Amino acid sequence: MSAAATTDALVERVREDLVEHPGPLDVPRVARILRGQGTVVGAAELLRLVAVLRDHVEGLGPLQDLAVDGVTDILVNADGSVWIDDADGLRPTRRRLEPEAARALAVRLATAGGRRLDDASPCADAHLPDGTRLHAVLPPLSSGGTLISLRRPARRRLSLADLEAAGGMSTGARSVLEAIVAARAAFLVSGGTGTGKTTTLGAMLATVPARERVVIVEDARELDPDHPHVVHLQARHANTEGAGAVDLTALVRQCLRMRPDRIVVGECRGAEVRELLQALNTGHEGGCGTVHANTAADVPARLEALGALGGLDPLALATQAASALDLVVHLGRRGGRRRCEQIALLVRGDTGRLAAVPALDLTGDRPAPLAGAAALARRLGLPERDLR
Repeated sequence: MSAAATTDALVERVREDLVEHPGPLDVPRVARILRGQGTVVGAAELLRLVAVLRDHVEGLGPLQDLAVDGVTDILVNADGSVWIDDADGLRPTRRRLEPEAARALAVRLATAGGRRLDDASPCADAHLPDGTRLHAVLPPLSSGGTLISLRRPARRRLSLADLEAAGGMSTGARSVLEAIVAARAAFLVSGGTGTGKTTTLGAMLATVPARERVVIVEDARELDPDHPHVVHLQARHANTEGAGAVDLTALVRQCLRMRPDRIVVGECRGAEVRELLQALNTGHEGGCGTVHANTAADVPARLEALGALGGLDPLALATQAASALDLVVHLGRRGGRRRCEQIALLVRGDTGRLAAVPALDLTGDRPAPLAGAAALARRLGLPERDLR
């Protein structure tokens, strides 16, 4: 019998034992199981086996050793190939999962996150106990094999100073971001997938004065700013009977009754943008959130699309957004490096629709003023020279 088959058999025996005798997966348990099988191992090998079994029973199994500092995403494709995303960008590993192993891992992780994943429910979003976000799709929806996407949370909360030190922004850009928060400007952090929107927003929220109450609404908890007064609200999916769902739209309404100083929507991706704009138009300054967009100039079109889901036409959306939101902080990723690229103002254009006016180019060593720089300086209460 191969080593892999031996490990699989031991994993199954441990799982059965945990059902029969609930408790921690520790050295005494594994030693007892091995004795029952007539197997004797040394102390070092016993400790190694316990670590391997914990990976397979409680962790990411064959992917656990890929979950190291710096790796933000672990992806399993239909052909069993495994990719990771880190500071060097998206790249393949030498790891490969067999179809049965990939499916078993996806089902186990979904169950650990309180979600159902089987032929009747072939897609699942889950939040694992360690904060990892799971998305999994089973065949035949995924052609060829099981798809697994794991988004890992940052192990430590990064500050704007940390992001500056890592090359994510210049000193001048950091000062502007701090000024945005201090001026209680309402803003969106935009960018593509993996550009660091959540990390940057969390770092900006860490500069909110300690006396202010920050209420964060998210589909799955990811934001964890280093701030003493943060309240988290998390959406709830429907159960297997299709009941019990609480979406972001409902949570935004709830947070208005919680005396927030700052309202934060972790990611605007649907009709909740309507409630967010209405909330920010009722005296709640300094609200913020993230939104997917390829460029700052694309943010108005993205908001129009989301507003349509909430019943807002482009002109109605522009009316709400232009008074509720001040600006966009756009992030990009070039050569694997995440970086703040631009700040743009959100205004109503000549046609009455929402438009983004570039204010600062942040790609250089110092911010470079663009068409909206003077208006941005006025909103932040700064001399224009301080934006350079």
